[in-house]
Amino acid sequence: MKQEIAREPSRGDSKLQVSSLPFSQIPGQSRLFIEYLRDPLSLNDYYPNAVASALEIGSFAPEVLANYQTDRRDLCDALTEINSEIGAAGKTFENIRLLGDPDTVAVVTGQQAGLFTGPLYTIYKALSAIKLAEKLNQQGTKAVPVFWAATEDHDFDEVSETFFIGNVGELLRTGYRPDGYVKNIPVGSVALDNDIQRNIDDLFGELPNTEFSDEMLGLLADSWSQGTLFGDAFEKTLAVILDKFGMIFIDPLNPQIKGLSSPIYAKAMARSGEVVASVIKRSRELESSGFHAQVFVEDDHIPFFWHDDSGRRTALRKVGDGVYRAKGAKREFTLSELEKIAVDEPERFSPGVLLRPVVQDHLLPTVCYFGGAAEVAYFAQNSEVYRVLERPVTPIFHRQSFTVVESKHRRVLDKLGLSFPQLFDGLEKTRLRLAEESISPGTAKLFADVEEKINAELNRLDQTLSEIDLTLADNLAKRRRKMNYHIAALRKKTLLALTRKDETVSRQLENAYAALLPNGQLQERSLNVFGFLNKLGPHFIDWIYEAIDLEDKGHRIVEL
Repeated sequence: MKQEIAREPSRGDSKLQVSSLPFSQIPGQSRLFIEYLRDPLSLNDYYPNAVASALEIGSFAPEVLANYQTDRRDLCDALTEINSEIGAAGKTFENIRLLGDPDTVAVVTGQQAGLFTGPLYTIYKALSAIKLAEKLNQQGTKAVPVFWAATEDHDFDEVSETFFIGNVGELLRTGYRPDGYVKNIPVGSVALDNDIQRNIDDLFGELPNTEFSDEMLGLLADSWSQGTLFGDAFEKTLAVILDKFGMIFIDPLNPQIKGLSSPIYAKAMARSGEVVASVIKRSRELESSGFHAQVFVEDDHIPFFWHDDSGRRTALRKVGDGVYRAKGAKREFTLSELEKIAVDEPERFSPGVLLRPVVQDHLLPTVCYFGGAAEVAYFAQNSEVYRVLERPVTPIFHRQSFTVVESKHRRVLDKLGLSFPQLFDGLEKTRLRLAEESISPGTAKLFADVEEKINAELNRLDQTLSEIDLTLADNLAKRRRKMNYHIAALRKKTLLALTRKDETVSRQLENAYAALLPNGQLQERSLNVFGFLNKLGPHFIDWIYEAIDLEDKGHRIVEL
């Protein structure tokens, strides 16, 4: 079923077509994720506070408020500082003031700080949280959207590249690494050097030149400038893109936020042994039920990273009975020493992936969290962390998920008789299908006829050989397999050559794959929002926001 969304009439067609594809029809999805989308209440053992629909989450607000203990005034002071530094718009500060009220909850999402905002799903996460906060306010539950910028993560390689569609429809990769980069420091602390401007200029030299190009180039140049920290640039860019929505940004590297985190740090450190044992037990329960454990946890695990004097972030491990050490370091600690450091120097620590949601929900009155499929999976494990630390388990919802299909790619799919789900077969199989069904069905039939005739004659030969000597028949069977293999390989090469011979079809198909399944995965996992902003302008964000349907748990196809 297709849904129509109004858009700015000056762009031509005043409607967007939106349809939905179940995730069960998309390759590579885990059983746990699919089951959670289908019926979260059936997984109550792993998701104790799950609700059937995001629109029902307001009923969880009283429990959240009753268990929230962080001083809202101190929190809002810190948020005001963070959002002032990144140049957030006025509505953000209105929402910070609203968060200061004792009956306000937060709808939270977050993502690693990615180059130029990283993949599209970063934007989709943010807009999902904004939409639900809006719905809750309409229902009478005071709510604000909050974005946790995961600036403490230290895998710079993971966030230092992003992808665009170039002038002729090809997939472009742009990457950035400053000179003098220090390995394992939090990505939020990486300072941009003067190469960043060259990177931006080179990028826009390869993108289509549109009426929006100068504005978008200027936006990136202002946010991603020499001397700016990588995390600040990420937050600044999102603050501009989402300025009208009032998104509140929280940066865990902020000293005030670190100070507010110290009580939950100390508690988690004191109970780290129980936390680890409980998560390991939960992981085994998941696996015995036919699911998977998203995060691998061993007995020596500690749910924290250590930040050394040079700013490097390394995992803490238990190295003996009551003895702990950061990976690669010589200094050893007792658990009581680590607890004291958590109170006195919380900046020395950052939470691991399973503890981070609990830290978020200590700092914020979180009514729910929007995450991706992997986050949905690890929430099945970290519900045990919540239990051990005596916190109400925060419900998680899968963020809205989109593929944006431009009209030129829709025309190509229609011309070739392809549906979007058929693209999951991959470019090579799609080429073969096109050759068989439309480009040269006669050639495909010729190969089929030849294979049939060869096998018929081989069957006659097999009858005779079986009467003479069974070992001869066995030898024929082996040779038959080789003959069939070689004929099939020749058939494949021939049909692929036919698709390449038609240069127009070949190029159109390659460009459709680059735009719709770049790098062989969903568009939202690779492409950057600035490719669409450069081509379609700021209204692109509004169109996606209007396309959000919080009751639709599928992957939504937006046709422009």
